[in-house]
Parts: sequence; C-alpha cells; structure tokens
Amino acid sequence: MFIAAPARVAAAGLWCVLASAGALAQPVAPIAIRNARIVPVAGTPIESGTIVLANGVIKAVGPRVDIPAEAVVMDGTGLTVYPGLIDTFSEVGVGAPAGPPAGAAPGAPAGAPRPATRPIRGPEDRPGTTPWIQAADEFRADDRRIETWRNGGVTTVVTAPRIGVFPGQAAVVNLSGERREDVIVRSPAALPISLSPPAGGGTFPGSPMGVIAYVRQVFLDTRDDAERQRRYAQDPRGKARPDHDRSTLALQQALQAKIPVLMPAVSARQISRAIAFGRELDVPTVIYGAHAGFEAAPQLAKARVPVLVSARWPEKPRDADPDADEALQVLELRDRAPGTPKALVDQKVPFAFYSDGLATPAEFLANVRKAVKAGLPADAALRALTLDAAQIFGVNDRLGSLETGKVANLVVVQGDLLGDKPVIKHVFVDGRRFDVPADAAPAGPAGPRGGAPRPGEGDRR
Repeated sequence: MFIAAPARVAAAGLWCVLASAGALAQPVAPIAIRNARIVPVAGTPIESGTIVLANGVIKAVGPRVDIPAEAVVMDGTGLTVYPGLIDTFSEVGVGAPAGPPAGAAPGAPAGAPRPATRPIRGPEDRPGTTPWIQAADEFRADDRRIETWRNGGVTTVVTAPRIGVFPGQAAVVNLSGERREDVIVRSPAALPISLSPPAGGGTFPGSPMGVIAYVRQVFLDTRDDAERQRRYAQDPRGKARPDHDRSTLALQQALQAKIPVLMPAVSARQISRAIAFGRELDVPTVIYGAHAGFEAAPQLAKARVPVLVSARWPEKPRDADPDADEALQVLELRDRAPGTPKALVDQKVPFAFYSDGLATPAEFLANVRKAVKAGLPADAALRALTLDAAQIFGVNDRLGSLETGKVANLVVVQGDLLGDKPVIKHVFVDGRRFDVPADAAPAGPAGPRGGAPRPGEGDRR
C-alpha cells in the first residue's frame, strides 16, 4: 500500500479524498512513486527508483530523480511498477463480449470479426461491408468491461467492431473510463478483415474461398474508384461524376493512412495463404490468431509480417465426446500452440498478444504464463504485452514503456506480474490513479474457461 511521505501528509490526504471514487479529475499536483522497483521495458530494470507523473505523462524516471516540491509522494517499497498492458485486439467498448463466432469458418480465431446473421447491405449492396464505421466513434466509456480489464492491469486496448467481412476500423483506446473524446490514442489504427462467410448460407460470399474472392474484388474496386476520382478531380468538365461509394472511400482513406490490415490465420497453411494474400493486395499485413506459428515462424520472418498471437489456446470443447477420435493435427496444435511465441522470438518476428474472447484479464495473463512455461523468455512476454504491441500499431512513441514524455499508463504490482501470484495494487491510466479492490479478479492463475476455436480444419478446403 502506498503511504504518503510525512512532509506531504496534507496533500496526500486531499489526494485520497479525490481518489476514493476511482476515476479522477485531472490531478492538480504531480505524483511521485519512490523506492519502487521499476521495469521500464525499454531499458534495464531499476531496483530502487522514482517515477514522476504530471498532466497525464511521465515527467521523470530513474534511480535518482528530483521530486517537485508540490508533488504527492507515494512510497513504493516492496512494489514493482510496470508499463500498462495492451490488449491488441479487443471488443471492449464497442460491442458485446467476444466469443467463438457463430457461423465462422473452421479455424477462425474466436475473437475474429463475426459474420452477420443476415447480410449487411449499404447503398453499394456490399454484403458484410461497413468499413466506414470507426471504433473511435462507437466507443462507450461506460462499458462495464473497462473496469474489469483495467483492474487486471490492461490500460489500453485496440478495439474494433466485429460484425461482417469488413466490420470497420479499429482504434487504440486508453481505459480510463473518461468520455470518448479523452481516451482515443490513435484512430484509425487498423483495418480488421474476416475471411468467414456470412452465417446462415444462401448469400454471397457463401464459402471461405468466396470471401477471399470478394475481399480481393473490394480492394480492386477501391483502387479503381480512387483512380477515377483522381482523373475527375484533375479535369471534371464534360465527364460524368464518379459514384459516391462510401465503402471504397473509407478503404481509400485507410490505404492512404497505411494502417495495418489484420488478416486471420490459425493453421500453417492459413498463415501462408494470408501472407500471400496481403502481398497480392499490397497492404501492410498483420496476421492474427497464429496458433500454428511454431511451424510458420521462418516464413513469417522472411515475409517480415508481424503477428497478433491469440492467448486463447486451443483446447478440447467441454461438451466433446470423450471417446471420440481426434485428428493428429488437432492434437498437435493443442499441444504445441503455447510454444508459438517462443518460435516467433527465435525467428525475430514482431508479435503481441490479444485476449481473443477470454472473459477476464486473469485468464489472459494465465495463458501468457503458459507461453512462458513453454519457453518464451519472461522479458519477451512483457514486451509483447507492452512495447512490441505499441510498435505494431504505431504508438510506441507514446505507449508501451516507462520513459520520460510517454503517457502515464502504469501498473503497480506486489510480486512479479508474470509470476504465479502477483497482486495488482494500483493502475494509472493517463496519469489517473485507480486503486484495485482486494476482491477484484486476481491477476494470478485463472480457473477453467469456455471452448476454444476449432483450428486446422479449414486446411482441408
């Protein structure tokens, strides 16, 4: 527990009054956490140091730091300060809790954009295509999941709509619980794509290969429309005005911004196909899912394609027949998937973790620990949850490490965050302090969870 220094008892008392309700107004004085172990991620851990926060950013960090006279000082003896964690593909704030997508193609990641139960048709009559939807515009700061994930040390999510083939554009969002305008870190941040056909059948595209053909055509239409608009803008006289297609206009803006296109792939064959498809579309590709990355790591390294690894490791569904035979490739994937992060590190493939429909941060971190037990170095696991995650989405200049000038997103822990029994005591988001209740979900090992995606079966197509 933090204890205010005696010289600043009055100021600390005022701070405690302000903090008692959880979310804070902008602090009127800097905050200094001293005598804490500090893990900056971007540098060597500081065994006993001080970090100073003011106006939502880190003002100073190091073993010897001058503390402003007006600062509220907190004693971090026995505690460790980490950068806030980043969940790199989430639905927090923009949709219902994610789970295995109904009607998804076999092998689709559980948290992938979900196919619509009926065709989503805009004025351009494009099924499942709403790329103009921005997560930043849809974000709900009153989503109850924000507090749950923040209490587990997740201070930032890359959140996105999930319904359709082109469901919309993702945003990087801080989980302070403040109004929408105050929490957006970057928007748009990514363009997620689903390769699952719409549920229910009877509509185009009605198969995984049909979806691939459809996605290809949409990108061709986008570039064709952009060229027609360019020519019309140069000399409009005597020419028919190009149609207003908000799907291709939104995609043009995404392509111009060079935000990553998130492409689903679980098996090695799917990963190979996604790499080739991204190259064909000429877009900056990031693969998500990637449970078979242990097999595809050399190919990912050669292609220089980053990966978002699903922390929802494949497991046998609870309702499965215990006597039923299972394919060897399914058993192998279930056994070896937690070794994928180590294989990616060995091949120097940039990667990060995402929760993929897991219900709690306790489950999320417990599954990251499984990767550590499978050989992933603990420092690489921490980077994948912080700085490497920020780098994939182009926000490493402001998030992901404890450095002067970066956003004050911190997790204060008793114990080792990736150890067996860490206790998260405090979380700071944009410099705002949140005390984690003792009865909040623990950051330590979680109990059993629901069913996992069905990996590998799509390879037979």
